Amino acid sequence: MHLKHLYFSISQIFNFYKEGFKNLTLGKTLWKIIFIKLFVMFVILKLFVFDVNFNSIFKSDKEKSTFVLKNLTLEGK
Repeated sequence: MHLKHLYFSISQIFNFYKEGFKNLTLGKTLWKIIFIKLFVMFVILKLFVFDVNFNSIFKSDKEKSTFVLKNLTLEGK
């Protein structure tokens, strides 16, 4: 009985939001803009701006460990 009540509550919440978004015209446009901006931020910028990573700079594990050790043991300047 408890699961039936939980399912009914979740379906009511879902229907509430579904009906609300169905009647929005400005809201749909704003959501499209938000999704386009998120796509640009996470996909396009990731490919072209944030392409350099730790594995592309150093090829071997020895080079990586030397870099980390050297930067961890630097004294504050």
